[in-house]
Amino acid sequence: MITNQEFERVVGYIKRKSGIDLSEKKVLVQGRLDNYIQKSGYRSYNEFMDLVEKFPTGAEAEILLNALTTNHTYFWREYEQFLYFKQTVLPKLKEKEVSTKDWRIWCAASSSGEEPYTLAMLCLDFLGLEHLEWDTTILATDIDTNVLEKAVRGVYTKDSVENLPHQYVRRFFRPLNENEYQVRDDLKRQVIFRKFNLMEPIPFKKKLHVVFLRNVMIYFDEKTKARLLENIYDKMEPGGYLFIGSTESISQCHGKFRYIKPSIYRK
Repeated sequence: MITNQEFERVVGYIKRKSGIDLSEKKVLVQGRLDNYIQKSGYRSYNEFMDLVEKFPTGAEAEILLNALTTNHTYFWREYEQFLYFKQTVLPKLKEKEVSTKDWRIWCAASSSGEEPYTLAMLCLDFLGLEHLEWDTTILATDIDTNVLEKAVRGVYTKDSVENLPHQYVRRFFRPLNENEYQVRDDLKRQVIFRKFNLMEPIPFKKKLHVVFLRNVMIYFDEKTKARLLENIYDKMEPGGYLFIGSTESISQCHGKFRYIKPSIYRK
């Protein structure tokens, strides 16, 4: 059983490291950690946290972050945004970058890979045979190493791909068995997965054309959200697009992004 003091210690650590506010999520924290604490022989949460804080890049710290960062996604989630991306954003990008043939797209909370792989499918489908002339590699990042490993493997259940257009399933996946599909190598090559903490300085040298930051900011307080949005704004090309979750919004105090339609903004 976690004490109030121990809970506050865990919450404070997660907030400092990831920006995620779990102060109202005691049941979730205990539900995700109790079994590991007991199984690993820790006498208390404080004993576990002593090790986490002493070795912030160690295995226990990674286990803690992986356990408490929420990952729920599926292919074609909030599909209206994907249609807007293909039908409106990509034609503008193609016209704008016809000389460089370079699109810089960042999926900033990629989870287990469904979102960045979907973006890559749309880019390949839109460009057709021309895609060989373009660099449309998607950079996909997440703080959770477990979901990144799943994304790199690229194996998904039949249920998780069933919302995709059928032609995408046929073209970009190969069936492994009756219930599993694997992403084909030509699609895998279009996505680079990396571990990245959104609370760290954004390291990109070149400005970004599109950023997908969906269903992440609901876990941040207002100050953290404003700081993150300001950092992203600074790293985007003029006219660049920001996509956020359908239940999220950006108020005027959260930066300079211009509202386009629900959950879609431009620099």
